[in-house]
Amino acid sequence: MMILAGLGNPEPKYLRNRHNVGFMALDVIAEAYHCGPWRKRFQGLATDLVIGSNKLLLLKPQTFYNNSGHSIGEAANFFKVDPKNVIVFHDELDLAPGKFRLKLGGGAAGNNGIKSTTSQLGPDFRRGRIGVGHPGDRNKVTGYVLSDFSKSEESWLMTLLDAIAGSVDLLAEGNVDAFQTQVTHKAPAPAVVKRGRPDAD
Repeated sequence: MMILAGLGNPEPKYLRNRHNVGFMALDVIAEAYHCGPWRKRFQGLATDLVIGSNKLLLLKPQTFYNNSGHSIGEAANFFKVDPKNVIVFHDELDLAPGKFRLKLGGGAAGNNGIKSTTSQLGPDFRRGRIGVGHPGDRNKVTGYVLSDFSKSEESWLMTLLDAIAGSVDLLAEGNVDAFQTQVTHKAPAPAVVKRGRPDAD
């Protein structure tokens, strides 16, 4: 059993925000695999995904971004899922737009959604870090992540999300390194000028 969770905010006005790219990733996965309807479970919206003999739960917490851990922790406790089999997809300021990294454990790096999840699971869950770039000024971060992706970003964004969905079978099998490699191969980062800080893994 594996839980794929996405971070985001539930209200329609946040739908296309950079902060909601975790929700977007799960929506693309659910569409690619023709999952059933999203149902209210674990303080979130959930749907089941079966790939071969592997069962996954897709979960979009409805607790708002900063309290996502309450929903993720409830689901993990219910199914008795080991934290390393929980993958949380989220926007990452310290990766250039279009880059992706799958990381096990580590700190929250100021991300309150990750901090909330850590409070419920401990640090040893996997983070699917979707690069959105940095505005270059920490005072602009809140406005930046709560603003929509621009039309010019849509191409690389959908290419990356499609690559994630198209590689989920490897993740389900536990081939996390192969998943990372295939996503990177299918969705090379676009040639963009980074706005702020250098990449940090």
